[in-house]
Amino acid sequence: MVKEQGVKSVDLTMAFFRAGMLGFGGGPAVIPIMQRDVVERYSWMTDEEYGDTIALANTMPGPIATKLAGYIGYRVAGLRGCVIALAASVIPTVILMILLLGILQNYKDVPWVANMSNAVVPVVAVMLGVLTWNFIQQSEKALGWSRAILLIAISILLLEVLGLHPAFLIAALILLVLVPFIKRTVSRT
Repeated sequence: MVKEQGVKSVDLTMAFFRAGMLGFGGGPAVIPIMQRDVVERYSWMTDEEYGDTIALANTMPGPIATKLAGYIGYRVAGLRGCVIALAASVIPTVILMILLLGILQNYKDVPWVANMSNAVVPVVAVMLGVLTWNFIQQSEKALGWSRAILLIAISILLLEVLGLHPAFLIAALILLVLVPFIKRTVSRT
């Protein structure tokens, strides 16, 4: 973990400003952008730590970008970092959203505006694909291929085939991990 005094406010601001401004399409687009800055550019976390942070953030309500910004900012620079990261990722986006959505709403029927909006979809799909592949590789390292593929297959079955809400799957996995840990802790006392 990076020590608080080693993180510059300008680095925090730029990392989360970039994610907020370039993350067109919401959380799925923000996650790989943040990963590039947090893991590769500034080395505030490892890939594994970042993946764990995303997994934990997905278990809580609210937008993933703000949860990640708040936690990562806090982790690397304390309360100051949390405030800077949240402000850098939220305030510019809110201002731009109000301006651009007003303009887009007025011109949504103009062909080039509609085409521009449609062109973003494949780009976000590629970003999600890259992120998914990174998660699969991390799962293989942590669990091995057989367990990782089994969990992926079970998740696809439960979510896509049976229509289970993701919150139930996440809650079940948390319980699956926590119950043995709690039993061991209780038995030791």
